[in-house]
Amino acid sequence: MKELIDREFSINTHKKYVTAMHHIQEFLFERYKVNDIAIKKIDIAFINDFDFFLRNTKNCNNNSTIKYIRNFGKIVKQCYVNGWIEKDPFLNYRGKVKEKERAYLSEQEIESLINKTFAVERLNLVRDIFLFSCYTGLAYIDVQQLGPNNIAIGIDGEKWIFKNRQKTDTESKIPLLPIALDILSKYDTHPQCLNQNKLLPILSNQKMNAYLKEIADVCGINKELTFHIARHTFATTVTLTNGVPIESVSKMLGHRNIRTTQHYAKVLDKKVSEDMKILRDKFKQNIVLNQSKTS
Repeated sequence: MKELIDREFSINTHKKYVTAMHHIQEFLFERYKVNDIAIKKIDIAFINDFDFFLRNTKNCNNNSTIKYIRNFGKIVKQCYVNGWIEKDPFLNYRGKVKEKERAYLSEQEIESLINKTFAVERLNLVRDIFLFSCYTGLAYIDVQQLGPNNIAIGIDGEKWIFKNRQKTDTESKIPLLPIALDILSKYDTHPQCLNQNKLLPILSNQKMNAYLKEIADVCGINKELTFHIARHTFATTVTLTNGVPIESVSKMLGHRNIRTTQHYAKVLDKKVSEDMKILRDKFKQNIVLNQSKTS
């Protein structure tokens, strides 16, 4: 996996598997007083004990626990596929990820970012790249990889982004909105962009998130601002709330399954309110018409 970073896997995916491996090593020593164990000894009891170890000893929440066990499970399943074990011990494991409400920025919060000018230039840079993601829906790694070859003229004669997502290798085709075009234009002669043949001079994900916390404080945004919130904001505030069909949003986000996109639709109370207002007004109009006919 390490050797395939940036080709098949992201560096963050690799880190998660390394962390899962360290948890397994700690569990083996605490539970069995060994540093290794035969793969054939892995059974549902072992998995359930590891689940308890993660929750109790490592103090992992439910979703982190399930994700570490799933990473472990993918390795064990490879052993099953290779014929090294006779059955998959994870068949009867019932761990389930609990759905979390996805944080995103409101229209007013986006406006506060757009209208703010920071005294420190690095904060203006981080704000601009974050906004670019808000208006394109691209994840950090995909923004980092963007080069001039990813911009082409779309079916409507306007500039689009054409890129395969790093995470899933599914194709994203995204029409560029005016604010995203303005941000690209602002940095098209930036030395880092010219030297690296990139569209934006993006910092490391860790630095971006650290500066975003600073930006949130200055702008009075009471949310733990991370780069990934920009992708959620594109899905909710920028597209779905403004009436873009969920099928189109799903395609731009590069989701393999529309059910993934539907997670964003669940949080749109504002859109539900607006849609129902149209229906409410229609019923009121019908009542008025019926009353006038009666009178």
